[in-house]
Amino acid sequence: MKKLFFFWNELRATFWFVPVLIILLSILMAIGFVYMDQIYTFSQDGLGRFFFVHSVDSARSILSTISGAMIGVAGTVFSVTLVALTLASSQLGPRLIKNFMYVRLNQVVLGAYISTYLYCLIVLNAIQETNGFTFIPSLSILMAIIAAILNIILLIIFIHQIAVSIQADKVISDISVFISNQVSQLFPENMGDEPDTENDLAVDPIKSKYSTLTSLKSPKTGYLQYVDSASLLHTMKNFDGLFEINYRPGDYIVETIEIGKLYTNGKLEKEQLEKIFYHFVIGKTKTAQQDLEFSIHQMVEIAARALSPGINDPYTAITCIDHLTATMCYLAQVKFPSKYRLDDKKELRVIANTVDFEGVLDAAFNQIRQFSAGSTAVIIRLMDVLLLIHNLTSNESYKKAIIKHVKMTLNVGKQSIKEENDLEDLKERSNKILIT
Repeated sequence: MKKLFFFWNELRATFWFVPVLIILLSILMAIGFVYMDQIYTFSQDGLGRFFFVHSVDSARSILSTISGAMIGVAGTVFSVTLVALTLASSQLGPRLIKNFMYVRLNQVVLGAYISTYLYCLIVLNAIQETNGFTFIPSLSILMAIIAAILNIILLIIFIHQIAVSIQADKVISDISVFISNQVSQLFPENMGDEPDTENDLAVDPIKSKYSTLTSLKSPKTGYLQYVDSASLLHTMKNFDGLFEINYRPGDYIVETIEIGKLYTNGKLEKEQLEKIFYHFVIGKTKTAQQDLEFSIHQMVEIAARALSPGINDPYTAITCIDHLTATMCYLAQVKFPSKYRLDDKKELRVIANTVDFEGVLDAAFNQIRQFSAGSTAVIIRLMDVLLLIHNLTSNESYKKAIIKHVKMTLNVGKQSIKEENDLEDLKERSNKILIT
């Protein structure tokens, strides 16, 4: 079920899914309103004379005008979207293009204009004037006029949204919100039960209880996008076995490489082994659904480009650091999920390859620190946020990882900061952690 949910999320994120749904809806609406025009006769007396069409020529003229205008604006909207994607790719990074494709308003706007065009064509085809019989779908034409008015309003909203969406601060803020939502879902992640303390779990004796060790090879090359953890745990319980995963979502896997080790009592059939692969999704690109570092790397890429000699924009880099700090402050206060997953009978069934605090901290700050050489403001800001994260955590292993980054940041400062006062300022901050 979770695997289907993964594919559903990926489908909703495509640029074509929502427009196609809107187009199908417009076709059904056109058929429905024409059918209502056949059944009901709408009076053209009173206010009706101002809203309902009186002649066939007027009806065809209105529908032709609306359909021509809508398809023209649809082309303009598509061009504006491509320009925005080009600007975002060149200034902020090519991996951010997918984020702009995910914006629901862009999909709705494109679908609205194309669907209105098709709606007008269908209604236009329904107009008849033959052998004394005249049929004017008055209600359908009124709906086309209303749709045209709404599309004009939608165009204004779209232009505003495009102008705002390519601003660096807005892009960084959107990524930060996505990371925050993702972190709250993944930590802690429910994948069966976990032991109270990992140190009390003797893994080697558990492995030795199984008589057969099977090495499972990857069926294809690509990125590990998703692991259906709940189903995998259930399968291992049915097999009365233990599965040790060598990779985690976001890792690149080569065909025939060992994706994991399966411990069982007795050799399993080929069909049974294939069931295990059903719980893994391997694709050509990375996705952010289970890969926290993917979203963090998007933020890091913006900061790295901002710190490049050609751009030299430390303010954007500092903004990225600030938003990453919010994520790291949250993670510094939570418990990361154990790699040992137990079933409902407290039997070890899965040994996962999980991300830890130090790994996320490295992903967030390593490259920014490496690119920050020569930018005093960014180096000092890095030291400030490391102090903040250190003060918010009580986990000793987390503190050791933070201290390692403090020392590396201090070394970068010593090598690149020329002004003695700035260097002393950096040392003073680092001493709050290093000298305790």
